[in-house]
Amino acid sequence: MKVKQIFDLGLKLAISADPRGTQGVKDYLAEIKKDFENCKPKDKQYFDSERLANPYADSRVHVDDGATEVKRVLTGIDIGESEILLASQLGERGKKIDLVIAHHPVGRGLADLHSVMDMTVAGWEKMGVPVHVAEKIMEERVKEVGRSVHPVNHYRLINMAELLKVNLINTHTITDNLVHNFLHDHLSKRNPKIIGDLLDSLLEISEYHEAKKRGAGPALFAGSPKHRVGKWLLEMTGGTNPSDKVYKELSHFGISTIVGMHMKDAARDIANEHHMNVVIAGHMASDSLGMNLFLDELEKKGVEIVPCSGLIRVSRVKKGKK
Repeated sequence: MKVKQIFDLGLKLAISADPRGTQGVKDYLAEIKKDFENCKPKDKQYFDSERLANPYADSRVHVDDGATEVKRVLTGIDIGESEILLASQLGERGKKIDLVIAHHPVGRGLADLHSVMDMTVAGWEKMGVPVHVAEKIMEERVKEVGRSVHPVNHYRLINMAELLKVNLINTHTITDNLVHNFLHDHLSKRNPKIIGDLLDSLLEISEYHEAKKRGAGPALFAGSPKHRVGKWLLEMTGGTNPSDKVYKELSHFGISTIVGMHMKDAARDIANEHHMNVVIAGHMASDSLGMNLFLDELEKKGVEIVPCSGLIRVSRVKKGKK
């Protein structure tokens, strides 16, 4: 497989797992196309044409020589300059790395992190929050995140990868969609009635089991193990943490339990104030689960996976683990 084929496979998997549904993704891309067509001629040069086909602006191909047949990938959660040097060093020592796959956004993907956040609105609407309320809350948070990533040195890593001729992609929302879909199916089948059972259900999954051993497994941030779960909402995709203001609305419209990757203290305090349960599955474990579901598809095609940077690698190809 070539680099672009690997990325396109990730896109295909992500769209099939998107919480908005495949039609929702098509509708989103249609709106992006309309935005492009309505651009003034002088503004079209600045329009990101990648967005016309890729609904996840925080996930991209950053460096691609266009020729390499990918047989071995180095992959991790956070890829920085040290991991790019590692890939180069491994090549010099006889273990050629054909592609580096990061999870978290880098380059233009980081600059556009806020662009994927509006997909969360569809999930809130499904849970009963009026769309006008959901959109208003999300608009404020999108602007906040956009401002926060604006001053970052986005292309430092990309420049290094280009100089060392290291192919590089990242799969942020792509693999977050996969973990969201996996966990939704898993928890729906287990249908835990109390919070303690929900935590146990998470620990059935290998990545969370291992993370627990490492000191960063599923944890209860608000509520009690004896509380009933009630209606629950997953916060596993959509770029980054939503606005703190949403928890008041979610509680008002009947959501009792949040299951997320991570949560700021301010958000946790507001959720707790509105009597919600907050279960934090774990950041690295959740990211690892999503990445593994994608990496398994590469492994099936004969690509060797070399994990690094905190990735808890669990293969479901040969071992048949849950």
